[in-house]
Amino acid sequence: MSEKVDGNKLLQGYEGNFSDSGFWDKVKDVALKAGAKVIYYALLLYYTAIADTTSTTDKIMIFSALGYFIMPIDLVPDFIPIAGYADDLAALIACYVKVTANITPEIRKQADGKMKEWFPDVDTKKLIE
Repeated sequence: MSEKVDGNKLLQGYEGNFSDSGFWDKVKDVALKAGAKVIYYALLLYYTAIADTTSTTDKIMIFSALGYFIMPIDLVPDFIPIAGYADDLAALIACYVKVTANITPEIRKQADGKMKEWFPDVDTKKLIE
């Protein structure tokens, strides 16, 4: 019998690794390597975290996931081809599922706008599972 892993417990403490400049530096640095899906989830979470309507509890959860994303050394180091961002994507998706109610049409519009700048040919509607 395997023990179920609590994603929130895994991310606890990573919110201290988040910074606004660290987030944008990471996103710009890894956008093409990580892929559009990782970046879109990160952008949705970022814009949700800075929204005034998002609760402090949800902001902490989001900043934990984004802090994990920013860290270069995590469960699967980012320099490993293909698999390097799989754990980051899993953390971002898990957080996204928890905070979806906070993601307004305006937040989606902000994330979509940034995606159009960086990935002009990507249909963001196809990135969300």
